[in-house]
Formats: sequence, structure tokens, C-alpha cells
Amino acid sequence: MASDSSNIQAFQETGEKVAFTKDSANPGRFVFTMPQPPTFANVEDERRHLKQRLVAAYRVFSKLGLDEGIAGHLTCRDPEYPELFWVNPFGKSFSCITAKDLLLVDHHGNVVKGRSPLNAAAFVIHSKIHAARPDAVAACHSHSLYGKAFSSLAKPLLPITQDACMFYEDHALFPGFNGVVADEAEGERMAETLAGHKALILQNHGLLTVGGSVDEAAFWFIALDRSCQAQLLAEAVGTPVCISDEVARDSHRTVGSRISGWFNFQPYYERIIREQPDILEMDEEDGKLVI
Repeated sequence: MASDSSNIQAFQETGEKVAFTKDSANPGRFVFTMPQPPTFANVEDERRHLKQRLVAAYRVFSKLGLDEGIAGHLTCRDPEYPELFWVNPFGKSFSCITAKDLLLVDHHGNVVKGRSPLNAAAFVIHSKIHAARPDAVAACHSHSLYGKAFSSLAKPLLPITQDACMFYEDHALFPGFNGVVADEAEGERMAETLAGHKALILQNHGLLTVGGSVDEAAFWFIALDRSCQAQLLAEAVGTPVCISDEVARDSHRTVGSRISGWFNFQPYYERIIREQPDILEMDEEDGKLVI
């Protein structure tokens, strides 16, 4: 499976085939050339796309049972104004969120667009992460069952499966629990601990992931929660055997690449828009932004 490389063809049409070729540099090995996310002619089309994908991510999280009550927030940076990000309104079910519900927030906690209440924890956590990580287009945090359970162990994920290798040397543990996150200093510490990684295990709290697209960040969260589940199950019956550092590191370069994260979300997206086609209901105003 290829990582991000210059010979990856653009993913422009639904159903475009994935290339499967021999690796000329390594006889006996094969390479999958995966499609890439679409590009856009203007910022309005890109904004509609991002909002559509964000709504789809909320619906997927709800369908998979990754949300709980009023907890949890998924965000994406606005393509035209990178100091602003879109976030779900406080107290609205992930299963019901539409593009019209999204709030646009700045890094000072001001709601630039939208009239619903803003979750203080969503602002504190996501504003600091987006500010510290210009590459993080999207961030996902929710109180998923297995993420919560695993976080109480206060330890990192082990490379015991191929999927866990997505996070090999690419996640960090945020130690301690200081209550509901309402302090900006706590958000800054989370951003510092995350550093250049794609994921955080928040002790006694849950999981957080980031990505260069909504699709990527959402898939990393799904995969991380399931990897936590796999380790909990394995450790409940014995001592799991870890994949070697060399193999785990090599696997991470493929299954843990950005394009792999984006591509892995596409089956979830395909399923959710078929089951819930209202996700695609975007009008011209959903792409415009006057502030």
C-alpha cells in the first residue's frame, strides 16, 4: 500500500479504481496506489464539502455509538478563514445535526455564525489544538465506551494488531484528570502533549484525534476506539504478543498515512449518505460566508 506520493491519482469520480502494481524497487512486493481527496475550483465548493463531511461524521459517530449524551465535539477549520472553525451546537444529538446547525467559532470563543449555545469544553480543547496545529484541519473528541475504559489504564496503545500500527509512535498519553475541561491552560497542555501526533489518550476521559481532513480525523477516532477495544479484550484473557518495532514502524508508514486515513473513511461515508441522504442537502448559502 502506497503512502502519500506524487503518483497517486486524484479521486474525482465515485467508483474510480485503485491501482495495483508491482513494486519495482522491491521485487516480489506489490503496491496499492490509492486515490486522493478531491480538489476544488473555489472556496465556496470546498466549504460545502467540508460541512457535508462534518455532518456525515456526526451521523457515523452516532450510528456506531461513539457519542454519549451532550458530550463530544467534532470540528473542522474553515478553508477561507483558518482562524475560525466549525463545531456542533451544545446539546444537539449527533444523529440530528445538519449543516444549518453548525456554529462557526473563533479562537477567542466568539460565535461568528450561528445562534445555538457553544460547548465550553469544545472551545477550550479545539481552539488550542487548531491554533497549535495548522495541519490539523479537523479534530474529533467523544466519550466512546472503549476509549473511556482504556484511558483509565493510563498507558499507551500497544502494536498488537495491524490496525493498532496506525498509531505506532503516533499517539500520546495526556496524564491525569482535572475535571471537566473549562480552563484554557488545560487545552494548551493537551495541544502541547499532542504535539505532532495524530491522537491523544486522555487519562480517565477518552480519546482525541486530528487529521488533514474531516474524513481522516473521523476514521482515526473510529480505528483508535476499536484498537482500544481489541487490546482490552486481548489483555482480559492473556498477554498479547506485540508486533516488532521494525514491522510496526513499516506498517505505520502505510496504514497510518494521511491518505490511508482519508480513504478508510469512504466506506462509512458511502453507507451513511445512502441511509441518510439528507446529509447531502446543501444549498448555495452553505458555501458562502459573510463575516
